[in-house]
This record gives sequence, C-alpha cells and structure tokens, in this order.
Amino acid sequence: MTALEARVLVLAKAPVAGQVKTRLCPPYTPPQAAALAAAALTDTLRAVVRSSACERTLVLDGRREMVEAAGCDQLSQFDVVPQCEGGLDERIAAAFGARPASQLPQLLVGMDTPQLTAELLDQAMAALLDYSVDAVIGPAEDGGYWAVGLRRPNAHAFVGVPMSRAWTYLAQRARFESLGLRVTTLPGLRDVDNVFDAHCVADLAPTTAFAAALREIDDVMAASC
Repeated sequence: MTALEARVLVLAKAPVAGQVKTRLCPPYTPPQAAALAAAALTDTLRAVVRSSACERTLVLDGRREMVEAAGCDQLSQFDVVPQCEGGLDERIAAAFGARPASQLPQLLVGMDTPQLTAELLDQAMAALLDYSVDAVIGPAEDGGYWAVGLRRPNAHAFVGVPMSRAWTYLAQRARFESLGLRVTTLPGLRDVDNVFDAHCVADLAPTTAFAAALREIDDVMAASC
C-alpha cells in the first residue's frame, strides 16, 4: 500500500464512565456507555491504521492510560497529544495546529462513527491532495460533520463556528467559503449520538467492535429483564 502524504487526526475523549456517551443513559448505564465509546474509538483507530495516511495523531481529552485500560488497541501506531481547553471549535482549531512545523494536508475525524472505513479516509485524503481543493468536509445526519480536512492550516477556519447544532455543517462550509477555500463534500455518515443511532450504525457495520459491544450489552439487559 502506497502511503498518502497526509495526516489523520482523531479527536477523542478517553472512555471514562460518566464522561462519555452520556446521551445513551438511559437505557444504558454509564459503564455500558463507556464500553460503547471504547469500542467506537477502537474501530476508529483501526480504520486509521488501515488507511494510507503517512502520519496518525490522536488528539486526546484524558490520559493515555485510560484509553489503554479500556482495551483500545492500535494506540502504539499514533502520536498522542493532549486536547486544548475551550469549546469544540477551539479544540478543532488547535488540533490542526498541533504539528505547526509540518505542511502535510490534515484530515480530522472524531470517535462517533465506528462504521468509518480506511477506504473513506483514503478518499478524503486523496481529495485533499488534489491541488484544486483546499478543504473537505463530510456531513453527518444530525446536521454536524464527521470529518473535516484542510490542505494547509488556517487560523480562522474554525473558531466561532457554532458546534453541536443542526446547522453546524452548513455554518462550517460557509466559513470555508468566506475564506475563499475551495471545498469538496465527502459522503455523509451517521454519528452515534443516541440509542437509535447506535442500533442504526451497528446494523450498517455488524462486524465492528462497536456492533459486538452493543449486542453483548443488549443481551445482558434482555437476560436481566
């Protein structure tokens, strides 16, 4: 496999009970929600490792040991850097500046799309390597976006864009266009935000660690009824 001259950034939170996937509670308990978050992060890291990215960085909220304790593999394949303080817009902006000396195109994804594949990542990176493209963005079904990439860092690209809104994708795309950036749209994906999303994504990607974890949790809950 030929490496692509691009970096993938994974913006993630350590899967600690009570701090991740809280919208899955109820019906799931905080430890169950954390187990699903750990599985989703595992799937994401695996997809990135299987992709053609020449560099991989995990931009982490929390301690590396928390991720290791949750059983997320592939961590040794990533540079791990801490997330900055602030809102999501500020944290995304800082993630793109985490390696200021490098001029590689960068693609950022979160940990909410365990159905992510190496092929989708390669498609996005290939778009960024096209000299007619300055930015890529992948819409999510909830109105946000699951991936965003820049050919070159831009300090004004993210800060102030409203996040976690039904119009975040549109606002982010408008910001890019206001800066004169040429934008390519990636395929849309569903984020795992709630229980309905979780089952939809597991049905779409039944061989993922996330789907396996969800089936195990649902079986335990059914047996306890």
